[in-house]
Amino acid sequence: MTTANIATNISELARLKTLHNGSKQQLTFSDAEFERRLSGLRQIMAANSLDAVILTSYHGIKYYSDFLYTTFGRNYALVVTASNSTTVTANIDAGMPWRTSYGENIVYTDWQRDNFFYGLQEALKRDGVKASRIGVEDDFLPGRTRQQIADTFDGVTLVDVSVDAMRQRMIKSAEEIEVIKHGARIGDLGGEAIKAAISEGITEYEVALIGTEAMVHEIAKTFPHREVRDTWVWFQSGINTDGAHNWATTRKLESGDILSLNCFPMTSGYYTALERTLFLGEPDARSLELWNINVEVHRRGLELIKPGAVCQDIAAELNEIYISHGLLPNRTFGYGHSFGVLSHYYGREAGLELREDIDTVLEPGMVVSMEPMITVADGQPGAGGYREHDILVVGENGAENITKFGFGPENNII
Repeated sequence: MTTANIATNISELARLKTLHNGSKQQLTFSDAEFERRLSGLRQIMAANSLDAVILTSYHGIKYYSDFLYTTFGRNYALVVTASNSTTVTANIDAGMPWRTSYGENIVYTDWQRDNFFYGLQEALKRDGVKASRIGVEDDFLPGRTRQQIADTFDGVTLVDVSVDAMRQRMIKSAEEIEVIKHGARIGDLGGEAIKAAISEGITEYEVALIGTEAMVHEIAKTFPHREVRDTWVWFQSGINTDGAHNWATTRKLESGDILSLNCFPMTSGYYTALERTLFLGEPDARSLELWNINVEVHRRGLELIKPGAVCQDIAAELNEIYISHGLLPNRTFGYGHSFGVLSHYYGREAGLELREDIDTVLEPGMVVSMEPMITVADGQPGAGGYREHDILVVGENGAENITKFGFGPENNII
C-alpha cells in the first residue's frame, strides 16, 4: 500500500466517536451533588455573561464530572453549557471516561491533527451554542493551547474563570467532607503501619512502600466502586527531612535519626495528609527543644482555626512564637492550606492558605490543615526538619480535628 493510499484511508476514519462501552459506574458523589456543583459554575457563567466554559485542568474536570484524566501528552476538557456538560477525551481511553463521569462524553481520535479542538466545537454544536464568550482556566492552561482554543472559535473572547471556580471549591459539601474524613482516617492507618515498620537498618523507600500498601488496601475496601490510584508516602530520615517534599531514598535508618512521616492517601482524586516528626531513639537536648517549640506552634495553630478567623492573622500570631525563640528564619512554608481535589501534580485552592498574604476569612464548610515546619541546617545542633500536620473541618461554632494520630515527643520517639 502506498503512502498516498494510507493517507487516504486515515482521512476516512472518524474524527470523533461515541463510546458508551458498558454502563455508567457508581460515582464518588450523588447526581444531586454534581448538579449542585454545575449549578454553581453556571452562576459563574451568568455573572460573566459566558455562553460556555471549557475546563482543562485535572481539578476542574474532576470536580464537575468525577473524571480524572491521564494526559500522556493529550488534551482533555469538560465543556459546560447552560444545558449540558460533556467530557472531551482521547480515543486511547476508550469508554472509561464515559463510564466514570457525570454527563455526556465525546471521544476524539488521533487520525487527524487537532481533533481535540474539533471535539470542543462539536460539544457546543450539540447543545446549539454559538459562543461569543467562553470561560477557561488560566491557572492550568498553556498559552499555546489557549491560543488554539481562541483560533478554534473565531472571534470568541476567552475569560478566566479559574479564581471563581476555586472559590466555589473552597466550601465543601457534606458529601465531600465525608470523603475527606475517610481520607484522614486512612492516613492515620498508613502512619501506624509506618511507625510499626521503623527500625534501624531499614531503608526509607521500604518504609514508604509499607505505608502506601496499607493505605491502598483500605482505600480499595472503603471505595470499592472507584479507581485505586495515586496514593503515596514521603518517608524521610536525617538530612532528608529538611524539605517537606523530599522523596524517599535508599538511605538506611540509623539510631538517633530524626524522621519525617508523610502519608498521602488519594481517595478518588481527594488528597488528605498525615505528617509527623519522629525520632529513632532518644533525641538530643537541642533536638528535643526544637521539636517542642514546633509542637507549641502546632497546638496554638489548632486553637486558632475557627469560623471568622483570617488566614493572615493566624500566620501573624504563629510567627510571634517562632520570633520569641529566634526561629522565624527557619520556617519553610505557610502554616496550612485547603483540602479537596488536589494532588502533588494537580490542583491547589491558593485562596485558602494560612499565609501572611492571604486575607480569606474562614467559613463553615472549609477544610484546612495546620502544618508548621522549621528546618535547621546540617551541622547545627538539632539539625533536621520538624513538622506536624492535622486536618480540620471548619463548622458553625469551631473546627473539628479529623486527624487522630498522636504528635510530639510523648507519642513519637521510637
